[in-house]
Amino acid sequence: MSFLSKLFGKKEKDQPKVEDRTVFNIQVGDIITYDLEDYEVVGTLTYNNQGYKWYAYQLQAATSSIWLSAEMDDELELGIYKTVKEKLSKPIPKEVMIEGIKFHLDESGKALVSGTGRGSNLNGQHVEYYDFSDEKEEEFLSVEVWGTEVEVSKGYEIEEYEIKILAGSK
Repeated sequence: MSFLSKLFGKKEKDQPKVEDRTVFNIQVGDIITYDLEDYEVVGTLTYNNQGYKWYAYQLQAATSSIWLSAEMDDELELGIYKTVKEKLSKPIPKEVMIEGIKFHLDESGKALVSGTGRGSNLNGQHVEYYDFSDEKEEEFLSVEVWGTEVEVSKGYEIEEYEIKILAGSK
């Protein structure tokens, strides 16, 4: 082995291997390209309802912030969500009107949450969740109750090919 290969070859061995990213292992610092815009992942949330898990990633661009949701039900389900200004309070009704669209409750429950980045302050907390859809099942509403605070986000489904994930860390 030559002197140069010893010198330069060692650095390759010391370099940590970057893990390939999927929608189920996105990390804070990664870059997500969606709709011709690059977003930095600034927070991650993992929801666990008795072993069934789904994920939400807070994405920050220069002028906007969105959430990417990912879950494996019968098939991969991805969605883009934005917080809405309309407020809801408990008890959460079975039908709500948001931005002129009537949404019907599809599913609700409680989940244990773990988070990283901006979501790290939610580690170990429980959330009540309510998932709504419109009549055509083209638009969706996510309602989360964190203690006394109710957060409402509106979204739509996307396909996996619409996003590109660039690892920003190991």
